[in-house]
Amino acid sequence: TVFQGEAVPFVMELPNYRLPGLKNVAQLLWEKARDFLQKAFTVIFAATIVIWFLQNFDLQLSLTAYPQDSILAQIAGDIAPLFAPLGFGDWRMVTALVSGFTAKEAVVSTFGVILGVSHEQLHEALHLLFTPRSAASFLTFCLLYTPCVAAIATIRRELGSTVKTVGVVILQCGVAWLVGWLAYAITGLF
Repeated sequence: TVFQGEAVPFVMELPNYRLPGLKNVAQLLWEKARDFLQKAFTVIFAATIVIWFLQNFDLQLSLTAYPQDSILAQIAGDIAPLFAPLGFGDWRMVTALVSGFTAKEAVVSTFGVILGVSHEQLHEALHLLFTPRSAASFLTFCLLYTPCVAAIATIRRELGSTVKTVGVVILQCGVAWLVGWLAYAITGLF
């Protein structure tokens, strides 16, 4: 054997465990929550301003009263063909998805603005816009694509790389597109 002689026991002393004090826990929670809210609020607020600008101005940077003339509608119209195989290649649907980058809740409110209906009328308006197949595909895509800009900012901070963050966003959107396409194809069988 390599080690000769009698084995010596190894003793490691650990400090006594102490239950953390309520004041220390509350202070730590407050500091972490405050930091998160400051950072998330800043990112979400900035993204909301960008989306607001894109929704309310046209390409000549004039205020527009018609959602279909906005910069956001133009951008959504340009990328809408990517979503045609999923059953929702309409600029209005894609505009809602783009605004969903600020927060998923913005998808529903964007439909209300674009369709010019109240909250009570939104269900009927969406029923006219979507088929059951396209609704299943849209909802599947919406559930799986990138959560929001605050999550993207957190991913960027954790990965420490903008390139990796863009890769994660592309991967999430790619998976969402694929599963949305599968949902559209499978619901077409029934």
